[in-house]
Amino acid sequence: MDLQARIDAFVNLGDFLKNEDNQSVIEEWADRASHQNNWFTLENTRKSIQSIADFYLDRNLLESWAGLYEIPDRPQIIKSIGVIMAGNIPAVGFHDLLTVVISGHECVAKVSSQDSVLMLALIEKLLETNPALGIRISEKMNEVDALIATGSDNSARYFEYYFRNKPHIIRQNRSSVAILNSNETEDDFLNLGKDITDYYGLGCRNISKFYVPQDYDFVNFYDSIESLGDIFYHNKYKNNYDYNKSIYLVNQVHHYDNGFLILTENDSLVSPISVIFYEVYQNKEDLSQKISANTDKIQCIVSKEAWFEGSIPFGETQKPKLWDYADGVDTMLFLLSLNN
Repeated sequence: MDLQARIDAFVNLGDFLKNEDNQSVIEEWADRASHQNNWFTLENTRKSIQSIADFYLDRNLLESWAGLYEIPDRPQIIKSIGVIMAGNIPAVGFHDLLTVVISGHECVAKVSSQDSVLMLALIEKLLETNPALGIRISEKMNEVDALIATGSDNSARYFEYYFRNKPHIIRQNRSSVAILNSNETEDDFLNLGKDITDYYGLGCRNISKFYVPQDYDFVNFYDSIESLGDIFYHNKYKNNYDYNKSIYLVNQVHHYDNGFLILTENDSLVSPISVIFYEVYQNKEDLSQKISANTDKIQCIVSKEAWFEGSIPFGETQKPKLWDYADGVDTMLFLLSLNN
């Protein structure tokens, strides 16, 4: 199948997802996904599907992205690429599948048990659009030519060992951080709040850590995100909040609390659900050193109008572009290198 046909298949899927006449089908997908995984609420599943349609399946974006590379129209050698998908947010493995198929290789997908409903529905619809697409589902990865795997630090060590003799991309735990400088507005804080609370903070692109100047006042931040408080009504989120709050109270750990989001000073990057860690920086040089020391564990950095080098604006973490690769590793280049 030539490159244009591969692109057309994904554009057709995007058209299907955007068509109002198909919303009853998408609602049925979302309903089944929410029963499989309680974190996947109808709202969050709809949001994920909409993001895929808008940011991944637009013809102009797909063609511009493909144009950045020398993708063979019809690869002479088609490799089987195993893709072990995460399941922390709805359809989080879709970008890897898309990249493998557009590259011209075969995608051998192992979907997460936490996200099989939605991923399988999207794959089935893709294959209805074009049955010749190189996609198949498998629980076993022992016969693939190369591997892309996303998981925890523990699973990454297993993957690194087991697939040590095959080309691979192995992703570990990462988290995202926000840099504040006391110039933030109410709108900035509201957008930052969405970077924190979208998908209940379960994604690697969700903000889990603030870097703030000395004596930073969090009152305006809390006031600005009050409208996001409905997150508290999700039972699992509430249980996490209640547990973490009780731990801090019992251990007399200094913290701030607005009734649904806790802030506490901590040097660590990864905070529990319902908690944001913060760390004080003295000046820009000190801040740069702190960020540099954690580069291999940071997925995204956000700051007001992206003033900090390498950052993106508030509110953009869950809107990745096709070329925003996880862990900063260019997946398409990796796949194309297999042709050599």
